[in-house]
Amino acid sequence: MSGTHPIPLVIATRESRLALWQARHVQALLQARGHGVQLLGMTTRGDQILDRSLAKVGGKGLFIKELEAALVQGRAQIAVHSLKDLPMDLPAGLSLACVLEREDPRDALVSARYAGLDALPRGARVGTSSLRRQVLLQALRPDLRIEVLRGNLDTRLRKLDEGRYDAIVLAAAGLKRLGLEARICALFEPAAMLPAAGQGALGIEVRSDRADLIAALAPLAHQPTWLTVAAERAVSRAMGGSCSTPLAAHGVLTGAVLRLDAVWGEPEGRAPLVRAQSSAPVATLAQAEALGSAVARRLHAGGARGSGPAPDGAPTPCPPG
Repeated sequence: MSGTHPIPLVIATRESRLALWQARHVQALLQARGHGVQLLGMTTRGDQILDRSLAKVGGKGLFIKELEAALVQGRAQIAVHSLKDLPMDLPAGLSLACVLEREDPRDALVSARYAGLDALPRGARVGTSSLRRQVLLQALRPDLRIEVLRGNLDTRLRKLDEGRYDAIVLAAAGLKRLGLEARICALFEPAAMLPAAGQGALGIEVRSDRADLIAALAPLAHQPTWLTVAAERAVSRAMGGSCSTPLAAHGVLTGAVLRLDAVWGEPEGRAPLVRAQSSAPVATLAQAEALGSAVARRLHAGGARGSGPAPDGAPTPCPPG
């Protein structure tokens, strides 16, 4: 710990089973380095509003506002997030201090009766809370009925098991982390359904003025993952965020070269998908973000319209929920 004394820590976390797994995972890593760590469980607005899509009630930032308030108020020192749920621009005074090694970034199809997407009958009901998944599913199978599915992972699986849906689409990472890999019927390869920016990766958010804490968290960071998700998140930032824009961005780092793919679509599926791709040597976060901005410019050139201004402009914030 760079010669410093262990720092007693409180982790702010949502109380869903997956969020608690993520927080306890980080807790164990920090305890192994000598820190005393407690959890502060919280219920967020995103957990409370379950009858509307995220795009209509303020975006995924609803899942973290209470956690960030605990950081600002000093009731907690760190918050652990699924990076795909963390808004691209953090509030003043808060920073992303660490990105951990990524789990499987792919999407997974879960069904009680069907072995994969091609096995679903015409008009099958498929549940998802993601506009990105909705648009990509519609491109693959225009005949499907895509229906809103909200709630934590266990709630979504319960709704599937009750017969409300023929299949649902979830992040493979969450299922694997909770030991539910057997529920996966099929995995979508990125070429078919490009993942969300940051999907499968965990990030640790802290107050920017806690240099001691940022230094203590540094050994937990996985630099290849951090570089990759920085590029992915830069695409989303340049496109104006991800609250109401069906946008996918996924990078693969091979040696020193990062290949970054992105896909944009219209929520109603009225226009063809717009795809963009670029590769570049990447060794720093600034280089990764520059690659992400370049791919976003290619999306715009192809006709994509973000929820904010064109790249190099300030993104439009999510509407209040």
